[in-house]
Amino acid sequence: MRDALIAAAFQLFTERGYEQTTVDDIVTLAGVGRRSFFRYFPSKEDVVFPDHEGCLADVTAFLAAGGDADEPVQRVCDAVRLVLRMYTENPAFSVQRYRLTKQVPGLRAYELSVVWRYERAFAEYLRGRLAGRRDGALQADVAAAAVAAAHNNALRSWLRSDGEGDVGTEMDHALGYVRSAFGTPPADPERTEDVVVLVSRRGAPLWRVVQEIEATLGQD
Repeated sequence: MRDALIAAAFQLFTERGYEQTTVDDIVTLAGVGRRSFFRYFPSKEDVVFPDHEGCLADVTAFLAAGGDADEPVQRVCDAVRLVLRMYTENPAFSVQRYRLTKQVPGLRAYELSVVWRYERAFAEYLRGRLAGRRDGALQADVAAAAVAAAHNNALRSWLRSDGEGDVGTEMDHALGYVRSAFGTPPADPERTEDVVVLVSRRGAPLWRVVQEIEATLGQD
């Protein structure tokens, strides 16, 4: 019944336009009652975005299941791929919804509110993981926004091309910027730190001390 309501709604949106289609029109075409519609969808806008509630729950659960060994920004980048998978599982529907959303300002506003909910889930996870760092809350909010922006950039490019092309590769490229800017690089077990001890006479001018340090560091 849920799928029938979605199919009926998009058929009418295409034939009549979104604003001209009512909930009564949708249930009549689907052959069900109004109560059945509202059992699945709180509003007409929700029938346009029927899969986000479940996807948001999956994202939140995925983040919660992470452990301390997970690099936080990488974990969020992995989580946002669940959103991408939701879109790519039904490319025709995703492209149809994208075209409809571009035409209706109210739906664009609704979509932005959905994006904000994902971003908030990312930020809440990162705030918990980065709580001990200086400016941890700031880093969490900025990184969460960057992940959402990278995802949207790759996704919308794919939708504009009618679902053609390798969106996974585009997503890897976009998220690579986020990881390089905000992620913690893995430790290199073979890297060792050098300690330089400089002995200089008391009262030596500062420029001489700096010169001696630079000369020492420049040696192999």
